[in-house]
Amino acid sequence: MAATVATVRRPERTLATRIYLIEVFRGLVVTTRHLLVNLYRHARRALGLGGPAGAVTIQYPEDPARLGARARTRHRLLKRDDGSPRCTACLLCETICPARCIRITAEDSPVEVVEKRAKTFQIDLGLCVFCGYCAEACPVDAIHMDANKVELSTYTRADLIWDMAELMDDKPKRPSLPSLHP
Repeated sequence: MAATVATVRRPERTLATRIYLIEVFRGLVVTTRHLLVNLYRHARRALGLGGPAGAVTIQYPEDPARLGARARTRHRLLKRDDGSPRCTACLLCETICPARCIRITAEDSPVEVVEKRAKTFQIDLGLCVFCGYCAEACPVDAIHMDANKVELSTYTRADLIWDMAELMDDKPKRPSLPSLHP
């Protein structure tokens, strides 16, 4: 059976569509409608008349974000009893990561029970999609993702790269202040 190809005709671009004034006006109408609907809903609830709640913006530093109980947020490397990281540098978490945000460098372990260990372990949280595949793939349960730890804001992208000491909570991550002078 032969496939037929249909030609698609584009609509004519009039002067009104070329200067975008009508589209800008339509956008303002939508924004104004949302404003008035939410204002009406908030006023009804404030007067005790009930009805649906209006949209509310979360005031982040004062009111922390509320996430689901199973939300995956902050990464954490677990330690052995002697304080060394549990990671055996098998590279499964780096391999399975869809965002390619984990970087591990392996070295030989001085302990005979463990063949390798992680020399460096870095996660770029600016690239991470918080899927949790790294925690699921780890055969020695070395990496966990905590829930409701959303204090990950920084001033620079470099502060989003966490190394092994920060992931094991040995060195708390403190954002560097932005430079005021270029």
